[in-house]
Amino acid sequence: MRVESITLRKLRMRLKAPFETSFGITHDRPVLLVELQADGVTGWSEVTATEGPFYNSESIDIAGLVIREFLAPRILGKSLACASEARCYFSAVRGHEMARAGIENALWDIEAQQRSLPLARLIGGTQTEIACGVSLGLQSTPEQLLDKVAAEVAAGYQRIKIKIKPGADLAYISAVRKAFPHIRLSVDANSAYTLDDAPLLRQFDDFNLLMIEQPLWWDDIYNHAKLQKQLKTWICLDESIHHLRDAQTAIGLQACGVINIKLGRVGGYSSARDIQAYCLGRNIPAWCGGMLECGIGRAHNIAVSTLPGYTLPGDVSASQRYWAEDVIEPEVTVTPQGTIRVPQTPGLGYHVRHKLIERWTVEKEILRAI
Repeated sequence: MRVESITLRKLRMRLKAPFETSFGITHDRPVLLVELQADGVTGWSEVTATEGPFYNSESIDIAGLVIREFLAPRILGKSLACASEARCYFSAVRGHEMARAGIENALWDIEAQQRSLPLARLIGGTQTEIACGVSLGLQSTPEQLLDKVAAEVAAGYQRIKIKIKPGADLAYISAVRKAFPHIRLSVDANSAYTLDDAPLLRQFDDFNLLMIEQPLWWDDIYNHAKLQKQLKTWICLDESIHHLRDAQTAIGLQACGVINIKLGRVGGYSSARDIQAYCLGRNIPAWCGGMLECGIGRAHNIAVSTLPGYTLPGDVSASQRYWAEDVIEPEVTVTPQGTIRVPQTPGLGYHVRHKLIERWTVEKEILRAI
């Protein structure tokens, strides 16, 4: 496939309700979409960076600059035998995994269309239905959280994840576990704690949690290994894992028992499949986390969640949980059993709503092959 053009669109989408984590509250979600054309076929992806370098060192604007100045010039006009070749062209650029994934994932969409295959099948997925969990932001009181949990349990979600931070942890976890003694429950700290908090974190062992996600520093593996030795509950690493080498280090040091493989954070499907295969070979459960994606990013998350080894419910929930309107149709829906049926049509499997995207676009730039 010859890469002919890359169109970057920055949208601003309003969440149905604010979403709070340990590093801030999101009301409006800036979204960076990649529309890539190769051989007359269009592929779509979403750059999953946030408005600022808070989750990791990337942001929407930084990713756009890196694509425009460094990644696009390396691939525009080039002919690739397959989408996985993209990372070879980007090997000179260090980091910026979300920007890389924005281009590579769109190429996978194109290749799937060219081969008349569903994207999930092209990447090696084996599931026709994926299990869904839900991520709940920080709430003002345990009582408010219980109301949210009750609604999601009633909706059928197979795992409930609650965001925590110092001062908003034990009382919230205890309230949920008391009210819902049998649900799959996990917590996500987004790096809000330090090793000095180990005595507090050990108390989480009393609540039969599925995992504690990223309790310590976002770029740390070694101290998570020290902490894991003090806990019965498995640590799940998220922000710390950027590529296969990080996964190998984390597993080798026994820093975690679970890995969250986010497509954007690890640089796209090629890297995600490397990590997934490594985890599968060592019986380390994997799952797909979310970044408040619009439907295009959500569709890619559905595809990657079909890979063998993605054995835990991910954060791939219904479009209507976040958006009054989504940029794809049909919107992502969840069955009463807490699953999403994987599209079986070629490519991404969803129709992109071009008119709605144009209406919500606040910045647009087209990069063309010379």
